[in-house]
Amino acid sequence: MWLGIWLVIVGLTIGVLIGLKLPLVVPPAYTSYIGVAVLAALDSVFGGIRAALEDHYDNLIFLTGFFSNALVAAGLAFLGGRLGVPLYLAAVVAFGVRLFQNLGIIRRLLLKK
Repeated sequence: MWLGIWLVIVGLTIGVLIGLKLPLVVPPAYTSYIGVAVLAALDSVFGGIRAALEDHYDNLIFLTGFFSNALVAAGLAFLGGRLGVPLYLAAVVAFGVRLFQNLGIIRRLLLKK
């Protein structure tokens, strides 16, 4: 269990470091899509860590949740862009709340061990 958590943390750290070193510039038109997709991905990662700490992690559930969350969030941002309504904010609020809930639960679980 702990090996899986450490692999996620190491992978996330390596991904962030690579992302910071690459000279990639995202056009301003795509920033809402990228931001929502990153929040959805982080929500899935922290949900996976929480599930692993609670001993009910399932890789299939993690992977399907990871990609479906990112696709639905990007779809909301796209639809909102077409309609002229900032629908991406709904995904930002939903994923933000879930992210902080998962972090709070992870913190409590780690403090109990």
